[in-house]
Amino acid sequence: MFRSRLIPILTIAFFCSQSLPASAALSGTEIIENAENLLWGKTAVGEFDMTITTPTWARSLSLHVWMDLPTRSFLRITAPAKDVGISSLRIGSEMWNYLPAIERTIKIPPSLMLQPWLSSDFTNDDLAKPSSKITDYTHRLLGEKRIDENDAYQVEGLPKPNAAVVWGRFVYSVRKSDFVPLKLEYYDERGDLIRTLTFSDIRSVGGRSIPTLWEMRPQTKPGKKTTITVKSLNYDKPINSDIFSIRNLTQKG
Repeated sequence: MFRSRLIPILTIAFFCSQSLPASAALSGTEIIENAENLLWGKTAVGEFDMTITTPTWARSLSLHVWMDLPTRSFLRITAPAKDVGISSLRIGSEMWNYLPAIERTIKIPPSLMLQPWLSSDFTNDDLAKPSSKITDYTHRLLGEKRIDENDAYQVEGLPKPNAAVVWGRFVYSVRKSDFVPLKLEYYDERGDLIRTLTFSDIRSVGGRSIPTLWEMRPQTKPGKKTTITVKSLNYDKPINSDIFSIRNLTQKG
């Protein structure tokens, strides 16, 4: 009697387990790694436009960016003319900015990593440690949510003990079907939402389908935002190490 009831139960359990999608077994860390790898790969070289908007003024910049994850990045402004040559270098957790107007290279101290980069809503820390979301936080899958007609994972990041980070928590929303980032919310140590980064306008760039419009909005500054538009990206190709040097900060072109 017991055996006759057990067989159909086991059969149902087997077929249910077979029907579960492979993604059901993904951890929060794996989801974030997939999303960040989609955006940046191992290396990335590209052109971006940045527009900073406030209630009283707007400013646009064109940028050339080199990324060698997880430890190195270099960025140079290529337009407008008055800002050409402003550059930022990151090696590990250290960062330098070069200001051609005063012909000076400035090392950014840890106390200024939360300061805005060129009055934008992105911080020095955003540029210095793009891989920090993976390496400096533990991750927990919170569940799933519908975002702009997309089924998305929601993953929480909490700082690891002694990690040199500036955020108390983040929540990363990633599309289930292909790991395209949709939203990234940043919270302070008190749990207050400070800013939100949204990703949209998914297009094929560099052979990948990625969001090409990124919009950062600070929670406490109505009418202020910074948008980044991806113009081009080349992935996973070797980058000359001379790019990531303090000497290169002062070079033209």
